[in-house]
Amino acid sequence: MMQIIIPAPKKYISTCERICSGLEAGVINFEVVEGGSERQYSIWNGLKVLKSEVELVAVHDAARPFVKEEFVFSCFVTADKVGGAVLGIPVKDTIKEVKRDLEIRSTPERSSLWQAQTPQVFKRDLIVEAYESALKEGFLGTDDASLVERIDGRVKMVMGDSENLKITYPVDLKMAELIAGDMQ
Repeated sequence: MMQIIIPAPKKYISTCERICSGLEAGVINFEVVEGGSERQYSIWNGLKVLKSEVELVAVHDAARPFVKEEFVFSCFVTADKVGGAVLGIPVKDTIKEVKRDLEIRSTPERSSLWQAQTPQVFKRDLIVEAYESALKEGFLGTDDASLVERIDGRVKMVMGDSENLKITYPVDLKMAELIAGDMQ
């Protein structure tokens, strides 16, 4: 059985449960938990209700609706081998590291930089240990892999694609509409 845990704001829990109630009952176990004040705390709330038989954990942002099945599968295969996998794409722009006053500090070599996406997949024990360590030490990461990296866990990048965009800004929604239109 597959377990899908959806962290949601308290006021949307019953709505999420209602939507999930008609989906693949018996094959997929849907569980809705209360989200936290930060993404990391929402994921932790989900990790706390994992069934004991779960071996690999995938974290995926609902804001990325166009992830392709083959990329998800590749992340699971890679995580099973090395411990963790992050879907991503090489950056295409030059990146600048700046100081607080916006003076440029450096220009990292672009060939070694990737834009992380989701899903991010990890062996269960590894991601739980990473979250416990971060919570104990008050560390707030920008993604799940950053927590695993902190405890010296192995994480590999898996090639994704640019259509796995994150819908954050109005322009992203316009791009999503174009992608969705191409899928019909």
